[in-house]
Amino acid sequence: MKEAEIRRLLAANLLCVFSIILTAVLPAFFWKGFTVLGTHVAWLCICSVCVSTLNVILHLVLRPNLTPKRSSFAHKISRFLKCCIYFFMSCILFHAIIVLYGAPLIESVTETFLFAVLLSTFTTLQCLCILGPNIQAWIRVFSKNGAMSIWESSLQITTVGSILGAWFGAFPIPLDWDRPWQNLFLLQSAPDFCGANLV
Repeated sequence: MKEAEIRRLLAANLLCVFSIILTAVLPAFFWKGFTVLGTHVAWLCICSVCVSTLNVILHLVLRPNLTPKRSSFAHKISRFLKCCIYFFMSCILFHAIIVLYGAPLIESVTETFLFAVLLSTFTTLQCLCILGPNIQAWIRVFSKNGAMSIWESSLQITTVGSILGAWFGAFPIPLDWDRPWQNLFLLQSAPDFCGANLV
């Protein structure tokens, strides 16, 4: 059983990595002038949507959190709305944290918010897919030795890796501001992707 779960987890992570690579390569065939550096706002949107969609579909298909009880349609709608509210709140929280860490408040509000959405996609969305809107389960998983399954261990590594990757991506920013590769959000997104796909 554990080997099958590891294979499912590996397949899910490889598909996520593949989708990130596709979001950087595929739009150039359909969108004239598309480059990750040149159109970074559009790329952040495309990447967030693709990774979010893939995560939700993978968790619906693979069902890492099997619950034995059946729930009503109203309960499922309520749970879905809670998940949407939690995701939006995490986007706002990450946006505030990114601004507090020095991102431009007014000049690049779109880029800052899209980076917060991307960070929420790699952290909060996966928590919502695996654990649901259950704060006690989140506290249990992220406390010391709280993961009870391989999916929860993966969730810990992915979330912490994503946040640390985004934070470490900010180190080279003060070196030389006039370089195009040193765009604040691209520089933080690349380590974020690496940290999110550590598993």
